[in-house]
Amino acid sequence: MSLLHSLVARGSVVLAEHQVPSQRDFSHATQTILSKIPPNDSKLTYAWEQYLFHYISEGGFVYLVMADDAAGRKLPFAFLADLQRKFLELPSSSAAVLSSTPAYGLQGTFSPVIASLMHTYNTAPPQDEIARAQAELNQVKDIMVQNVEQILSRGERIELLVDKTDTMAHQATAFRRGARTARRQMWWKNSKTIALTVVVVLLLLYLIIAQFCGAALQCRAAS
Repeated sequence: MSLLHSLVARGSVVLAEHQVPSQRDFSHATQTILSKIPPNDSKLTYAWEQYLFHYISEGGFVYLVMADDAAGRKLPFAFLADLQRKFLELPSSSAAVLSSTPAYGLQGTFSPVIASLMHTYNTAPPQDEIARAQAELNQVKDIMVQNVEQILSRGERIELLVDKTDTMAHQATAFRRGARTARRQMWWKNSKTIALTVVVVLLLLYLIIAQFCGAALQCRAAS
């Protein structure tokens, strides 16, 4: 899946967002990046780990999407252009209304729109939108790729590292729990095999002895 997390924000105030199901929560990373986006209109891509954060900032609003680096740049920016158009088509998209909208004030109404659009671009992206995005990328030369580490303070880098470390710790705990379960299942399987083997051996011994002594195992010495 190429597009993983997307949002619309007024400055650093998130109005609506959607994230595909994942073991990681990227909200802290996106919030950190939002706080670093300059107020002027711009388009930029930030790189963090194996992910790219693409955004369009225009008219005081930020349209951001996090994607795998394998997604390239055409598809994410085509998605962002489409997302911006749908957002501006909202009945409540006037500057007066949105200027007073609280954080996540559009989550209930616009998050499903983001989710639907992400699904479309992850499964069957419209080729005309991608072609339009490619033309815009060719014309705009100031869309750079910048490493997130270059814009973070030491404390912010530590916070993101802690988030990553916590995720790895959770994954390690889950792995250990799975390993214990597997060992327990293997022990029961081996115990059942040993028990069955003992029963079969005893049964064979009984059959052999029964041939000479009878079913009651009353053996008598030959006179």
